[in-house]
Amino acid sequence: MNELLSEELLSAIGRTAPPCRELVTRRDIRKYAIATGNRQRKYLDGDQAPPMFHVALFWDVVELDQLSPDGVSIDRLLPKFPLEKAMAGGLLIEYHRDIFPGDWLTANRTLTDIYQKNGRSGPLIFYEVVMDVVNDDGDLVIREKTTRILR
Repeated sequence: MNELLSEELLSAIGRTAPPCRELVTRRDIRKYAIATGNRQRKYLDGDQAPPMFHVALFWDVVELDQLSPDGVSIDRLLPKFPLEKAMAGGLLIEYHRDIFPGDWLTANRTLTDIYQKNGRSGPLIFYEVVMDVVNDDGDLVIREKTTRILR
């Protein structure tokens, strides 16, 4: 059943991306709260970051020619897969600490699993990436597990 998953491809499990460190600003919190229609004053005033704020904080800022055809930054953590049409497979976010303006956060991403299943329309490849976000004291702030499906 693992005809698409070569030893070379599976050897990418455990690969880590370079850490990404970002400063949380009151202005960015306010912009995110307004853009997402959040109505809580602590978010609108930028006193605390709302849930999901971290997602865009660590996105690469790249030139247009460095985007995939669907407008997403190419993830250099991932190996070249034999299937390329990507779909969301799941997102699990665990919040451990609140985020405040002035916090320096570091995201560490690891490719934790690659596996294959057969679907109605043929083989599917699943991969999972875990991102741990820590503060400068080394405290875990967020753990995010993303599962993507390729067909």
